[in-house]
Amino acid sequence: MKKSKASNRDTLAIHGGAPVRATPMPPRFALGPAEEKAIAEAIAYYRARGLDPGYQGHFEDLYCRAFADFHGGGHADAVASGTAALYVAVAALELPKGAEVVVSPITDPGTLSAIILNGLTPRLADSAPGGFNIDAERFRARVTAGTRAVVVVHAFGQATDIEAIAVEAKRRDIRVVEDCSQSHGARRRGRLIGTFGEVAAFSTMYRKAHITGACGGVVYSRDEEIFHRALAYADRGKPRWRDDFDDRDPNQFLMPALNLHSDEISCAIGIRSLARMADTIERRRRYVAGVVDGLAKADCGCTAHRPSAEDSPFVLPAFVDPARVSCDAETFAGAVAAEGIGLNPHYQYLVADWPWLKPHLADGFETANARAARDRSFNLYLNENYGAAEVRDTVAAIAKVARHFRA
Repeated sequence: MKKSKASNRDTLAIHGGAPVRATPMPPRFALGPAEEKAIAEAIAYYRARGLDPGYQGHFEDLYCRAFADFHGGGHADAVASGTAALYVAVAALELPKGAEVVVSPITDPGTLSAIILNGLTPRLADSAPGGFNIDAERFRARVTAGTRAVVVVHAFGQATDIEAIAVEAKRRDIRVVEDCSQSHGARRRGRLIGTFGEVAAFSTMYRKAHITGACGGVVYSRDEEIFHRALAYADRGKPRWRDDFDDRDPNQFLMPALNLHSDEISCAIGIRSLARMADTIERRRRYVAGVVDGLAKADCGCTAHRPSAEDSPFVLPAFVDPARVSCDAETFAGAVAAEGIGLNPHYQYLVADWPWLKPHLADGFETANARAARDRSFNLYLNENYGAAEVRDTVAAIAKVARHFRA
């Protein structure tokens, strides 16, 4: 009888067994009471002035100042999305058409589209072995005489080897764009990411550690000249920094450019979200550390990287050891998901695989390290509301699946 109970307990949910977790993982609800109050305040502020909330106003000014202050100074502009932020950041460099831009091997299509739509040629670099981010060695290996910039993606909440990359780039007169979309508040040796390059782009959509609403982004730079160009590229070529600028006179605009604005309500939300970002990050770190410790104790053939005090977790990559597990990572992850754990079983953001992108790349370089890391991993979802119960259930589900697929 005892053997029968144990067997039933270990039967995978995909085979009809009871899942480890019967209730959904906790929702985030990033628009909490503080953000709801901010929305009401923005509406009331403009209603008192006989206006509807627009853009480039009081709340955007407050938000952008707070964002720049958080990063130790510099300049920030709120825009419509993270993709818009990347497009504007690259445009502000005004690189020669056709110039090569080295770029990370695992990222969102928006990163690559921002390069291509600015008339530039992406040149893929590989990640460091065992991970998803590039390092200085992989960057150096891909630089050519035609390289004018590098877009460094800080993936999954972990800072890259950005300090060394920036040094190598400066020696070669190569501009550095930091894609911080998944890693708000992450640091490298105590210094916030986004402050190493000439310009940085952030996504502030609803799943990020810091949000401005459903969708949004920020362009950040400590270089005033680059920032002024970013402002113009984000708003139809308008030189808003000039004292004599008249918003109603298109004769003063500088270049063809799109309207990629944010808005006053989104920026009001951003002020409140930014104020609690440190707490958000710390709570996420606690969940990640608990899972990492639990998996190490279980010693089940599935591991995750231990977070440092400088990480800002977005998702948690879990790695399956092919020497100890008899199935591939995607099959393993599918079984874990059936146990009630939220995850992405196969991350399809390996840039080299996208058919639509291949004609635009500088060459057919194979990012072998990034592929190997992607193919033996899956990504556990997380948010700051995951606590001890979610740690326990995540570890239990992974250990249960590992027992079944033990090699």
